[in-house]
Amino acid sequence: MASRMKPAKGITTLAEMKEFAGFSSATQRYIRRSLDVGLDREDAMTRWSRDVVEEASIRAQARLYLGLDDLRELLPEDAGLGGADRFLGKLVTLAAFDLGQGRLTSFSAFRFLYERLAGADVRPWLPSAFCAAAALPHLHPELRRKLLQSISEAAATASGWSSREPVFFPYWVEKVDSGTSLAT
Repeated sequence: MASRMKPAKGITTLAEMKEFAGFSSATQRYIRRSLDVGLDREDAMTRWSRDVVEEASIRAQARLYLGLDDLRELLPEDAGLGGADRFLGKLVTLAAFDLGQGRLTSFSAFRFLYERLAGADVRPWLPSAFCAAAALPHLHPELRRKLLQSISEAAATASGWSSREPVFFPYWVEKVDSGTSLAT
């Protein structure tokens, strides 16, 4: 009896790392910052704010991300419409904030972040939340166009989604001075 093999965790991690590496440095920075805020990993204000504007943005993000626990609890158990209004309303609000920051410039970056913030079960809801948030009038028309063009037909019309939880959660890495010797 043959059993179906699951991909090795290492292969999955490498694929997720490769996807993350394909994002711009600004997108990578925003995803790491958002994970610090949303998963309460670090003092995001100390780590990420470079000026008063960014400090205000992080404060606003932290207030909105307080709703992540509610969002996870409101996640509908099936694709039916029961509870979709409350869940999608919260998800679109969060997505509108993140897209409005101008650092998540594609559906793949948005999906990468939200799979980690809300878990794998959110995947079927991400295309509709992304499209709704990307079409909101608070975004500049050029950004709306770029965002909406970034979602592939396959992503928008997928008939199924993986239930595999993400394994790579990007984290701040301190820069190492290349002139420093590790030998004693």
